[in-house]
Amino acid sequence: MEIKIDEKTEEVTLIDIETYVFKNPVSEHAPEKNIGIESISFDDELTRIDFVYIADRGYGNGGWVQIERNSFIRPAGSDVKYSLIKAINIPYAPIKHFFKCRGQVLRYTLLFPALPKNTKEIDIIEKLAPGNYFNFFRVQLNNKKPLLVSLSNNFN
Repeated sequence: MEIKIDEKTEEVTLIDIETYVFKNPVSEHAPEKNIGIESISFDDELTRIDFVYIADRGYGNGGWVQIERNSFIRPAGSDVKYSLIKAINIPYAPIKHFFKCRGQVLRYTLLFPALPKNTKEIDIIEKLAPGNYFNFFRVQLNNKKPLLVSLSNNFN
């Protein structure tokens, strides 16, 4: 629940916030088998994307991961970019998160500005360049009915 305070009158207003959550969304293209999207949630202020990465079994120690600061999301088919606000539990390049062993799991979150409410598919772009970047294309936000979380000021 968001609370707004009018500084002139000191009036407190409680605002209802609805958050839409899509669990395990489907995408047309995922970057590799070791990464997946656990959920995408958005409200009027933010878009939150939760990922899970499993350290590659091809490397003795599992390898490493990082995220580019210039990562963005966009509605699929659009040129409008929503730039990364914050990365949680994954370092920004050039700093790397080194795994201790193969198969180790890392969960991380990326926060972006709010998407338009009518968005049905998004692209999640770490970097549009050759290389191993975490780019997902045409991630569907309508493949299942989303879980609607509603916080309201009605406590009855």
